[in-house]
Amino acid sequence: MIDHGIFEHLQAKIDEESAVRDELHDIVQTLARRGRSTQAVLSRAHSTPADKLAPVLEDATKVILAQKEEVTRLKAVASQHPFYKYNGVWTRELQNLVFSIEFCAWLGGLSEYKSSPSAAFMTIEEVGKFLDIPVNLKEQDAFHLTIEEYLLALISMVEELARLAVNSVTLGDYSRPVQIGNFIKDMFAGFQLLNLKNDILRKRSDGIKYSVKKVEDVVYDLSLRNLIPKGSGAA
Repeated sequence: MIDHGIFEHLQAKIDEESAVRDELHDIVQTLARRGRSTQAVLSRAHSTPADKLAPVLEDATKVILAQKEEVTRLKAVASQHPFYKYNGVWTRELQNLVFSIEFCAWLGGLSEYKSSPSAAFMTIEEVGKFLDIPVNLKEQDAFHLTIEEYLLALISMVEELARLAVNSVTLGDYSRPVQIGNFIKDMFAGFQLLNLKNDILRKRSDGIKYSVKKVEDVVYDLSLRNLIPKGSGAA
């Protein structure tokens, strides 16, 4: 006769895992809600001239720091459990947060957290230090920011910058598309050096070339109309 205690023990394990997931989901939902606020603030960059971005960046920094508090909560709970068993719960929202950090940094915000105030974006180590979380752990099954999450966030930033290039023309800023074009060309060249095994990451990185083309078309159109300021660095 089968000992039903075996199944009662399994049910207890299932209930335990469900409780962990529920706790993580609660934190991630708050992270997502604050993330939407962050992206709403950063979206104002598309309708704000570059020389008037300071209030936008100040507001963005505040909401990003609020998200950082949720990451601290997430780290405290997630660190008690196997990383690869539960990281699917938070990976999307963590990517979105890193995207917001990188976009804010590119626009000129979070300068105190970059290697230099003039740096175009933050390295994975700088993002990890800012969020106070480990990065790219290889031998520990513990909470951290993965390379894949970081690279996906950079790709999202490239796509957002391509959109910003178009909107900058609407604002009458003809030098920014050139700046963006030069940056994402460099980013594309960097990604081409990577031998990516992750299918999603490889497909999304292939899409960077479309962002490059989109911005090149904007810059070409501006050049035909002689609207590119001298010294803007157009290639």
